[in-house]
Amino acid sequence: MAKVEVKELLEAGVHFGHLTRKWDPNMAPYVYMERNGIHIINLYKTAAKMEEAGAALSKIANSGRKILFVATKKQAKDIVAEKAGAINMPYITERWPGGMLTNFVTIRKAVKKMASIDRMKKDGTFMSLSKKERLQVDRLRAKLEKNLGSISDMTRLPGALFVVDIKCEHIAIKEAQKLNIPIFAMVDTNSDPRQVDYVIPANDDASKSIDKILSYVTSAISEGLLERKAEKDAESEGDDSFDEKTVAAEKAKALAKAKKIVADEEE
Repeated sequence: MAKVEVKELLEAGVHFGHLTRKWDPNMAPYVYMERNGIHIINLYKTAAKMEEAGAALSKIANSGRKILFVATKKQAKDIVAEKAGAINMPYITERWPGGMLTNFVTIRKAVKKMASIDRMKKDGTFMSLSKKERLQVDRLRAKLEKNLGSISDMTRLPGALFVVDIKCEHIAIKEAQKLNIPIFAMVDTNSDPRQVDYVIPANDDASKSIDKILSYVTSAISEGLLERKAEKDAESEGDDSFDEKTVAAEKAKALAKAKKIVADEEE
């Protein structure tokens, strides 16, 4: 896994915290200093926490579990959609659907409804509906796609949650806590890091900062996925060699049996 360069974090503005009067005292261990009424985050601690989170996320990805990315704030939406989509991980960038995790069965039903609409369009059932009904179905499909389209492949609860701005996504945090789902998050100086299992102290308002952290995180996940693929390929090769040996043994047995039959007939 690549080492985090503090210089690159500095250039991305990861060190800029919030106004000192808005800070959360629990973030004190991650604050380096105060400058012009703004807290400056200790980037050496950020780098260490990024590497720790990256290693843990890589393991989760290697185990085959999904990591759900959550970011509904304007600065992060497009970045999360791009980065999470590139590694085929689910993400929420629109409003967080209440009960997304705690009432996952209902959410899955909504996703299945979307799939059934798609089937209707394929098998021609859709065209047998009236114009008004088709319009209603199209509107429902568009709404479901907007809110749940990015999690359509998530068939079970995620193995972890990655959040940008825990203050903004407090409902998602609470649901994950109830279900003991590990929480990874970018935590700014105005938030309480005790709510998160893997804290990445960082500026969660600037798009450059968000992009920098997510690039590293998704790269770590990608490494875990590649390792998993390599392990599976090695296993399948082992199975193939086993099958070849079995076939060869069966052929040898059949040949011996045939020779015995021929020998018996000659006698």
